[in-house]
Amino acid sequence: MKGIISIISFLLVGIATAIYIGFGNTYAPKPIAVDHELQGLNEKYILKFSHVVAENTPKGIAASRFAQLVKEKTNGWVEVQVFPNGVLNDAQGEFEALKKNEVQIIAPAISEIAVHDPKWTVIDLPFLFENEEMVERAFDGKLGELLFQSIAQYHYKGIAFWDNNFKQFTNNIRPIVTPADLQGLTVRIMPSPLLIDMYQTFGAYSQSFPFNEIYESLRRKHIDGIENTLSNIYSKGLYQQQKYMTVSNHNYLGYAVLMDDKVWDTLPVHHQNSIMEAMEEVTEWLRTYAKEHNKDMLLKVESSESLNIHYLTESERNLWKEALSPIYEKYEPIIGKEIMAEVWKLQEAIR
Repeated sequence: MKGIISIISFLLVGIATAIYIGFGNTYAPKPIAVDHELQGLNEKYILKFSHVVAENTPKGIAASRFAQLVKEKTNGWVEVQVFPNGVLNDAQGEFEALKKNEVQIIAPAISEIAVHDPKWTVIDLPFLFENEEMVERAFDGKLGELLFQSIAQYHYKGIAFWDNNFKQFTNNIRPIVTPADLQGLTVRIMPSPLLIDMYQTFGAYSQSFPFNEIYESLRRKHIDGIENTLSNIYSKGLYQQQKYMTVSNHNYLGYAVLMDDKVWDTLPVHHQNSIMEAMEEVTEWLRTYAKEHNKDMLLKVESSESLNIHYLTESERNLWKEALSPIYEKYEPIIGKEIMAEVWKLQEAIR
């Protein structure tokens, strides 16, 4: 009896093995041809996306939308993990983390990029853009192309330009109407050398430190004021720590989405295409959203009645432009003739 049971058991094991060999391989991954366009079809890629602003800001929302779109377009084979509010790195720390492959995507403010490539200081030229239409032409046109070409020499892959909006002055000392009103104020700025020179021109002091430290620095009165977009001023509650705001539109705060070029090159081409498709969709959406969002934030700041708000008139803007002309003269050789030629073309087209 035991012998019969052993024979039956042996036969059952044999049948199971035959089924596994004959049919189990139907669901096994098939060999992949040695072709750069096909490599990685059966690999999942995780891309960490680090940024320093709140999730409810234009950039924060765009990053989340981008992650979702990439997941959909790659059927989950590429996962973008978003880390907002500088939880991984501050703005300058992101660049080092990107080079070390600790993160794979960053979206720094253009002023932060100017620290690494002086040609990018062009976007910090005061009163460079008259309106959002001019910004769109710049980012989508030859100027944007030249900037990405320039940063490529430092092994950064430019993915897209993202919009936020124009920067405004806020402070606790006095209304800012003319350039002379900046005299003696201490203002937090991004670490762009051009911005440092701009405030020195008017006898103001500037400090550069991480975005997430602004609120506490204002609360403790370590600084008198800031320059930032309405979305950031409202979302971080910075307006609650200030008395005066000037709607000046004196600089544009935009972002550039960057990857390390070596990391980008490791991605299969079909994933690169999906990522770029997702990025184009988000960038187009963000352009409209950022404009409307900042308008809404202005209304909220106005309705809070926390700030005394002044809107620069056209004649006041012209006074600022005239006072800041030496900045253009100083930085034109640094930025370069080719990029500055595009600036003059843009300004002439708007006129």
